[in-house]
This record gives sequence, structure tokens and C-alpha cells, in this order.
Amino acid sequence: MIRRRPSLDLPAAVAAAAFVLSACGPLVQIGGNAKTPASLLALRATAAPPPVTATTTDPRATVLVLVPAVPGTLQTLRLPVLVTDTSIEYLTGASWAEQPNREFQRVLADTIAARGIPVLDPRQSTAASGRTLSGTLQDFTLDVRNPAAVVVRVRYDAALTGVDKVPFAIRRFDASAPVATQNPADVAVALNTAANSVAADVATWIAR
Repeated sequence: MIRRRPSLDLPAAVAAAAFVLSACGPLVQIGGNAKTPASLLALRATAAPPPVTATTTDPRATVLVLVPAVPGTLQTLRLPVLVTDTSIEYLTGASWAEQPNREFQRVLADTIAARGIPVLDPRQSTAASGRTLSGTLQDFTLDVRNPAAVVVRVRYDAALTGVDKVPFAIRRFDASAPVATQNPADVAVALNTAANSVAADVATWIAR
């Protein structure tokens, strides 16, 4: 005698499958649950750009400005917030147009060029430069550890090398700026101020 298996009700089958999947952990959702920011943050050099002219330059006078390395907390488009000495969060609603070290590299290059120093961009030039500016952007954060004095902090550890690529000058540059509010736009303005302050100090250092 042939026994027929009872047909499985479709809604019940779907529910059973969902139960099995939920037991294995949450489903992956492409794009996550974060809302798209209303606007993206960007840095701009405040130094006046040099006039665009056709000229011949001694390669030994040029500087190649590399994109700074960054620690893991800055390998993102988000804006880190230092909450305690051992705790970091990210500012809600804040997202950079590009990773902050790339934004900072352009501010460095524009500020150095404004001092009359020929600057080569590694993305556009294959020519050998007289000097190379590299380094690490160690800090580019909002610091709220002291609620009475909220600031942004920028720290850049620079290395200036010659043609033989041997470091002959190493220096740390720091700057901070007060923050009007913790709104992403206000924080970006403060970071732009601090970043330009560091870039100006770097340009003065190189010009010497």
C-alpha cells in the first residue's frame, strides 16, 4: 500500500525557513540601516593658490606630497569621537566625501604650493622629485572628554626625505580648534581650521 506524504502548507514552510535562518544569526542587509547623509564633509585649503603659469623648475626644488598613512580609526569616511581615554565612537550623520587622509593631503599640497614651492602630486606625476613629504595622520578627531571644552584635534607626523629616500627630517605637528556645536557641519569647520593650521606649519618647515 502506497502512502502519500501530506503536502506542506506554503506559509508554514516560509515560516519554518525563516526560523532556521534566524537561528543562524541576522540576515546580511546590503547597505546597512544607516541613512544617507544629507551632505558630505570636505576640507579646503585657506592659503591663496599660486597663479597658474607655464614655467621650468629645477627638479631638486620640487616636493612630492604623499597621502599620509592613518591608523585603523581613520580608515573610514566616518568621523571619530574621542569619548574617554580608551573609548572611541563615530559622530552620527557625519561622512567625509573622501577618506580624511586624502582630504588632508590636498590641503598640504595646496598650502605648500602657496608658499611658492613646486609641488608634485603622486596621482599625476611620474617625475622624480627633489624631496618627498610623507607621514602619518595620527589624529583627526572630535574630542569630547571634557564637555566644558570640546575641541577637534589634528596630529601629523611628517618625514621629509631627499632624492635617496633616506629621512633627513622628522617632525610632529599638532593643532586643535574649539567646536561651536557637535553638529557635523560645525565640527568639519573646526577640523578644516586645525588642518590648515598644521599645513601652514608644515609649509613653513619645508620652506626653511
